[in-house]
Amino acid sequence: MTTVSASRTRLRRLAVAVASVLIAVLCAPATATAVAHSRAADTSRHLQDAPHEVITWGASADRIGDAAPDRGYRLVVHTSAAGSGLRIRLSNAFGDRPLTFGSAYVGVRRTGADAVLGSNRRLTFDGSRSLTVAAGHAAYSDPLPGRWAASATLLVSLYVADAGGPATGHSMAMQTSYTTTGDHTAEEDGANWTQATGSWFYLDALSVRTTPRTGAVVALGDSITDGWQSTGDRNRRWPDYLSRRLQNADGVPVKGVANEGISGNKVLADGAGQSALKRLERDVLSHPGVRTVFLFEGVNDIKAHTGVTAKDLIAGYREIVDRAHGAGMCVVGATIAPFKGWSEWDAAGEAVRLEVNDFIRNSGVFDAVTDFDRILRSPYDHERVLPAFDGGDHIHPNDKGMQAMADSVDLATLDCDR
Repeated sequence: MTTVSASRTRLRRLAVAVASVLIAVLCAPATATAVAHSRAADTSRHLQDAPHEVITWGASADRIGDAAPDRGYRLVVHTSAAGSGLRIRLSNAFGDRPLTFGSAYVGVRRTGADAVLGSNRRLTFDGSRSLTVAAGHAAYSDPLPGRWAASATLLVSLYVADAGGPATGHSMAMQTSYTTTGDHTAEEDGANWTQATGSWFYLDALSVRTTPRTGAVVALGDSITDGWQSTGDRNRRWPDYLSRRLQNADGVPVKGVANEGISGNKVLADGAGQSALKRLERDVLSHPGVRTVFLFEGVNDIKAHTGVTAKDLIAGYREIVDRAHGAGMCVVGATIAPFKGWSEWDAAGEAVRLEVNDFIRNSGVFDAVTDFDRILRSPYDHERVLPAFDGGDHIHPNDKGMQAMADSVDLATLDCDR
């Protein structure tokens, strides 16, 4: 090769090298940006697909007599939202000393106290089979692997090894559960679970992991929400009917329903359970995945003849709404239903009810309103429950009334933007 040819070859190679460097430099920002965008998109998709926890069953805690050691409780519960990684929450909220659970199991109910064969599985707590809960506290189990169906009837079996003082639970379950002496939690048949109870002990919540789009609604209320006068053991409280509607509804991301009603409960004062204002944190705000609070309470404040005014109740509602909004939750307000014919009804209390209902309907304080008053009242006497919906005591709806209440809820209002 001549000197001239060699020089030209070196020049061509140099030019190609320089061009490659320039292309790399010019394209680097675009490539880096594309990579960053790709990674961000992957992260976004991951977050959208990542599961989160949602309450699928709940029951308000209260004091229910005295605790006893060496007792087993097989509690029948009916879930709402489907998911994986089931956890239970055990409460010693009203205890005055530590409470020790020796073991806990969850299984699918077959009938009575019998579990479906092969479904009864042990729960752990930070890897341990036992758990001690301090007075005034609650604790979650570890997630239990596997998929749990929507609207499932489960058996939660607890063995209380050591206990004393006040017991914590939910007295009016409207559901038969079972108790025994000793630890029979691992047994799938119900032969040793011979004593029936109408209360839930120590268990106040179940949650599952599901998609981030899925949320829950908590019904905060009194005996009507708790289900009094509905048919027992049939899940015919109005939140149960609402849950069935939600499970069957397409395009509605709210699937979890927690019933946090207490019979006799008031918004402002303690009595039958702590007031709604006092129990709001434990029974509503502390639960995972809650999208909306459904507030239906106030009739017990009115009929108690303690001088509660509409202004007092409205102030209580405003506080609940403010605290729920502060937690990022929506609030649906429900009007107070008529109760003429109940022994505590009088014209003064009726005037308070009408004033409060006007506030609920027209103030704009709530994110949405459900008009239970309009649904349940008689067209011939707006102060009375429609006879076809009356459970017999002129204040609590029967099964038909419970279903009418649930059917009147606009499902879209349970998922507002907040």
